Amino acid sequence: MASHFATPTAAPAQTGVTMVEAIRQAMMEEMQRDPAVVAIGEDIGAYGGAFKVTDGLLAKFGRERVIETPIAETAIIGAACGMSFLGLRPVAEMQFIDFIACCFNQITNFVAKSHYLWGAPVPIVVRGPSGGGVHGGPFHSANPEMYFVHTPGLKVIYPSTPADAKGLLKSAIRDNNPVLFFEHKYLYRRIKEEMPAGDHLVPIGKAAIRREGRDLTILSYAAMVHTSMEAAEQLAKEGIDVEVIDLRTLLPLDRDAIITSVKKTNKLLVVHEDTKTGGIAGEIAAIVCEGAFEDLDGPIARVTAIDTPVPYSPTLEEYFMPNTEKVVAAARELAKY
Repeated sequence: MASHFATPTAAPAQTGVTMVEAIRQAMMEEMQRDPAVVAIGEDIGAYGGAFKVTDGLLAKFGRERVIETPIAETAIIGAACGMSFLGLRPVAEMQFIDFIACCFNQITNFVAKSHYLWGAPVPIVVRGPSGGGVHGGPFHSANPEMYFVHTPGLKVIYPSTPADAKGLLKSAIRDNNPVLFFEHKYLYRRIKEEMPAGDHLVPIGKAAIRREGRDLTILSYAAMVHTSMEAAEQLAKEGIDVEVIDLRTLLPLDRDAIITSVKKTNKLLVVHEDTKTGGIAGEIAAIVCEGAFEDLDGPIARVTAIDTPVPYSPTLEEYFMPNTEKVVAAARELAKY
């Protein structure tokens, strides 16, 4: 099925937009713009999705383009992949991103390699709620992004703001490569901001400077960007001027933004909610050692979750996850060098 683009009504600027609404807007606008875009997943139609992200899509686009499935993640990805070979651009929802593990073989051994092996674009987006902080326990709180960051052929996005979520999802849907789009459920309704007018797009693979600083760089993404910003505000009261960089895209990484900031501040702290071993902090440390080692005035530090499954108990989950106090303490120690 070839795409025949429509011209959707230009979106006006809006205030107080949540991440849920931003993602919904992105899907609405892209489905209106391009009839090849379809949505597929569990409970995404009449119910509107487990977190109501797809609420209203069925009424607007019908069952041919909003396809409800059984609880069968492998079937969702298999169907989405087949659709993409026939000219469609499916957006597949994992009801919780944890269960993307069921599709690991399809995504890493087929979806990610099809373009490389036989020149077939696979324009699918796999999106879903991820992350902790909501006491969801070990099966509904995962951050499995690094399994896929290690897979050539994929793109991996993990935004921290509503405007970025909308702009990056629209870019992902238009991309001819398979994209994994992680949505931190803790941010769904807690963060609100102004949404730019018009066809708002954010480029894939470009980091954003959330706060300018001169003494120390904090690199982060998703919910931990907000934790890092809170820490930076506290540290400013102590005379420590922190620069906060939001990676936004984990594959590809914006290496230039990382190196530029470290050369400016000479110190680096990486903060992420994913567990420590094999987390992206290690890859970033290697990038900095290769590209800015002589600019470092202290060791590369990291604040991450500890190497256990996500606990269900609120008290244990708080101990497990990074928080503002942990980031402030690590940054304070690094600033002493």
